[in-house]
Amino acid sequence: MAAGEPGAVEDGDRKGGLRAALGGLTTRGRAFLAAGVAAAVCAYVLGQSDLLRVGLLLAVLPLVCVTVLYRTRYRVTATRRLSPSRVPAGSEARVHLRMDNVSRLPTGLLMLQDRVPYVLGPRPRFVLDRVEAGGRREVSYRVRSDLRGRYPLGPLQLRLSDPFGMCELTRSFSAYDTLVVIPRTVPLPALRLAGEASGYGDGRQRSLALAGEDDIIPRGYRHGDDLRRVHWRSTARHGELMVRREEQPQRARCTVLLDTRQVAYQGAGPDSAFEWAVSGAASALVHMLERGFAVRLLTDDGNVVPGEGAGGFAGSTQESADSAGLMLDTLAVVGHSGGGGLARAHDVLRGGNEGLLIAFFGDLDEEQAAVAARMRQRAGAAVAFVLDSSAWAGDEPGAAGAGKRLRQLREAGWLAVAVEPGAELTALWQLVGRMRTDTQSAGSGGPTGFAGGWS
Repeated sequence: MAAGEPGAVEDGDRKGGLRAALGGLTTRGRAFLAAGVAAAVCAYVLGQSDLLRVGLLLAVLPLVCVTVLYRTRYRVTATRRLSPSRVPAGSEARVHLRMDNVSRLPTGLLMLQDRVPYVLGPRPRFVLDRVEAGGRREVSYRVRSDLRGRYPLGPLQLRLSDPFGMCELTRSFSAYDTLVVIPRTVPLPALRLAGEASGYGDGRQRSLALAGEDDIIPRGYRHGDDLRRVHWRSTARHGELMVRREEQPQRARCTVLLDTRQVAYQGAGPDSAFEWAVSGAASALVHMLERGFAVRLLTDDGNVVPGEGAGGFAGSTQESADSAGLMLDTLAVVGHSGGGGLARAHDVLRGGNEGLLIAFFGDLDEEQAAVAARMRQRAGAAVAFVLDSSAWAGDEPGAAGAGKRLRQLREAGWLAVAVEPGAELTALWQLVGRMRTDTQSAGSGGPTGFAGGWS
């Protein structure tokens, strides 16, 4: 029997030889073999030829089954399809398996088994009846995980048995697939911040490439450009067709900062403070991408996702769609960092005004709160969700210290809110909107606005 998947056919057990096939004897086969040997010994001692024939029959039958099964050459291919291949934590995915008998002989009874991690559920097993030559069988099963991560599915195994149940041999396929379990995301309500930065919507701003006849910045002609945009003076100067640049919409930028420091969180598991922060970051970046923002994911150790383009932000709509998947895949496997501070993230933001900054912080000591306060100077608007991990872990919350850090961020211009155990991000998101409205009504100074709006 040859077991394999398209492009990778393997007969793994044949490599082990007949000795490996003998290891596939079932309890029944071993019992027959032992009984046959015992009967043969007794027949020799007692001089009973009839008992000897019975013993030989009992001993030879399982050996014959092993030999026939070992030499059986079925050609079977398999394919696996995940639907979908990326699911939020707590949601189900369906795995579809298809078996094709590409040989000219029908198969016997087959048991199909797929290897899956324990966290996804029990290992699926299927019994397939005789598959005719050129026939096909399709089965499916569901997997579900409450823990984010990347989980391998496979390799697929086929177990072949003889009609007498004396021997079972296993053939392994070579390929496997990966199920990505991303953090849970929640839909967020529409908010608007008014201010000075540019973006889409009512607050959009267009960057002009030409300011006047004497201040033209042309570019080379490209196939499909309107000939009415040809700038003849520049064409004569450069010796090739040059066209005027059109107004280009400047996409509003948003940086989602996730604090992953191990010292900033206590506890573990789906209901821990760190998992809430990861889920919140995923929800925020998906929301901002849906609203037309160029979004990037930044961690405390300075890593930027997607990391390509100007400042690490995605450019076109297609790039944003690809970047969303890349950032969610990153959040699916993100873990604690060994760093103790936010200095590297601050260095990334030091380059200039990066638009909107949404941060998810764990515990902040006085030094790290000061670093976070300085980050506010590099953003057009800044929102912080601060988690007291000791309260999330069930210990006595450090109310005094946490409240002091929160006030320190607010004084620096952050719209900072405390995240209580079990808090809903949607409610906190609305609270941020009310804080912005109260700040504007009070006439407080400071660049707390953001012109692109959150919609």
